[in-house]
Amino acid sequence: MRKLIPYLKNYKKESIIGPLFKLLEAVFELIVPLVTARIVDIGIQNRDIPYIWKMAALLVAFGVMGLLCSLLAQYFAAKAAVGFGTELRHDLFCHIEQLSYAAVDKAGSATLVVRITSDINQVQSGVNLVLRLFLRSPFIVVGAMVMAFTINVKTALIFVVTVPLLALVIYGIMIVTIPLYKKVQKALDQVLVSTRENLAGIRVIRAFCTQKKEQEEFDTKSEILMKLQFLTGRISALLNVPDSSGAGGAGESDCFLYKSSSICSPPE
Repeated sequence: MRKLIPYLKNYKKESIIGPLFKLLEAVFELIVPLVTARIVDIGIQNRDIPYIWKMAALLVAFGVMGLLCSLLAQYFAAKAAVGFGTELRHDLFCHIEQLSYAAVDKAGSATLVVRITSDINQVQSGVNLVLRLFLRSPFIVVGAMVMAFTINVKTALIFVVTVPLLALVIYGIMIVTIPLYKKVQKALDQVLVSTRENLAGIRVIRAFCTQKKEQEEFDTKSEILMKLQFLTGRISALLNVPDSSGAGGAGESDCFLYKSSSICSPPE
């Protein structure tokens, strides 16, 4: 990471403004439940229709401002990530040009092509993701817990248990998927090597009538790559739906059960 950070030096402004706009979006999202609570506690309870409309307009304004902040954050993050990828790709190409013949033969031309295309695109996407979620995700988690404690302490204690469980689930998924991604990379290199060898030696292959054998070998390597990508994709998809682990769903169920019991129970 230390070797990659200098490639953002020409995009310091974008690298700072992008996360800040995401932080503003998170602030607007955290304010929405408080406004909703005031609508219920004050507007609905007192049947104050003008107050309800005023708070509803405020919610719409927060939503619009959050959307604008999200779009601006995405713009600046994408600009910084694309510039980062361009400079990294340029330096990597210059480095490959300076490699000796032995180093090129050892690494393999197909592997070098993957490094300068697919790998850099993935790193670029990762930089974009980090700039958009670097401040937003921790702030949302911590801010949501703080807001929950301001509303109801007993209910907030459920989140104190749920959030670490979700963190452990996400960490476990990352531990499992990182070695799988390395296997996917190696399988992709094998497919590209096979493709390059077939294209370079197509005359020899046709001369000895070994097309069927080469096709079978390529199909085998391609099928291995497909299975690894499917497996890695299914496991990585759990990051997008942390509730599937059970911790998030259990936390929400506990909150609903607790609040419903507190509402239904007669006051003492």
